[in-house]
Amino acid sequence: MALSARARNIFAEITGRELKLGDIKKRGKEIKKDHDLAMELWSTGDYHPRLLSTLIFDKKLLAESVIEELASDLLAHDEDERNQLGDWFLANQLTKDRNLVALIETWEENPSPVLRRWFWYYEARLRWTGKTPPPENSADLLDSLETNMATAEPEVQWAMNFCAGQIGVFEPKLRSRCIKLGKTLGLYKDEPVAKNCTPSYLPEFIRIEVAKRE
Repeated sequence: MALSARARNIFAEITGRELKLGDIKKRGKEIKKDHDLAMELWSTGDYHPRLLSTLIFDKKLLAESVIEELASDLLAHDEDERNQLGDWFLANQLTKDRNLVALIETWEENPSPVLRRWFWYYEARLRWTGKTPPPENSADLLDSLETNMATAEPEVQWAMNFCAGQIGVFEPKLRSRCIKLGKTLGLYKDEPVAKNCTPSYLPEFIRIEVAKRE
């Protein structure tokens, strides 16, 4: 896609130098919503322009086919960039529209690992952002986690594990199942944990997060 003069100027402004995520967020607040500009910046394939795009898309213009194409584009990025882009897109666009939320809820078994990660991360967000009472699908989600988490792609597996952790923290009736799942799979048990961070290993994650809330 040939870039407009405005897109070229913004591209030059946010590439070729070190930027913090806060710098991108500030620029996004200044632009607010500009779907055409977002699509232009996304078409560059560069990380920072695409981050800015996730903030300025018009969610009303994000048809399912467009979302699928954007998700496919993310596979060209390394895992860290892909997850950051995906998390911003989910938080700033997909969760802000009832119709897009309805789409997310259909992605549990989608062939795209990006869309499946968004499904599980969305389900986790429902719990940690304080939806009360907890969503009624937790037991069904846990059935799926027990069946599929061991063989999921790493980035999907992380989101599934995170969702199991949130269920275990916020739903005492299902807590023992979540802890058992973590012990059975042993995911992240030996993963180094940075200072002041919570381990991803489910039994420890749940123990620490529950204690924080008591």
